[in-house]
Amino acid sequence: MPHQQKPVISLDSVNFSYNEMSVLENISLEVFDGEFLGIVGPNAGGKSTLLKLILGQLQPRSGKIKVLGDTPCNKRHRIGYVSQHPSFPRDFPVTVEEVVLLGRLGMHNKSWLKSLRPGRYKAADYEAVKKALTEVEAEVLLHRQIGSLSGGQLQRVLLARALVSDPQILMLDEPTANIDQRLESDIFDLLKRLNERMTILVVSHDIGFVSSYVTRIACINQTLACHHTDAIDGQVIQSLYGEDVRMIAHHH
Repeated sequence: MPHQQKPVISLDSVNFSYNEMSVLENISLEVFDGEFLGIVGPNAGGKSTLLKLILGQLQPRSGKIKVLGDTPCNKRHRIGYVSQHPSFPRDFPVTVEEVVLLGRLGMHNKSWLKSLRPGRYKAADYEAVKKALTEVEAEVLLHRQIGSLSGGQLQRVLLARALVSDPQILMLDEPTANIDQRLESDIFDLLKRLNERMTILVVSHDIGFVSSYVTRIACINQTLACHHTDAIDGQVIQSLYGEDVRMIAHHH
């Protein structure tokens, strides 16, 4: 990446702890416009915590974080986010359209509570929902109940919810954790297309798989080391996970 560009995300000597337990130590990272960054590491290594710090959901114990040149909270509306687990019960009586509309909250009013009032959504919001669902190839699900969807369908809907606000940065936490390998390839093929217009950060356990899609790998295990994808080998994986992990070659 050309370093004359300003980074869209910048972390400088960031430390974070839950109570007295250190989770991230001295994390410095710059992510530039148009990157597709894979974030990998062992369980409890700090991957999800890193995303929450960038979103402004958590505050660092020390260090600085900038998103699009400002604080994370001030630029949160420019980030699309797909969390590791849906933020609502699967049996909640809500349609796909209503779920994706949630991604438009606050776009017309800074107070998301006021945005929840009946009649606050506009025609442009409903059009944006249809556009986002079409982009993730899930437009036929518009009026389906969310609880009736398969795992792969649900991931597409959650991705549409993240895209409906037209973000500049898209972040996904284990987006393919509960779907099969064929659907995983479909989702990452879609992310590769989206990367043509936005910066993407994706957390994954499957370092061998994501290496064939992303431009760079950030290895997180309390501390951080970045590698270009052609530098990922068995030694890097063993040092990260502390054990032998078999890499599987994926061809696209």
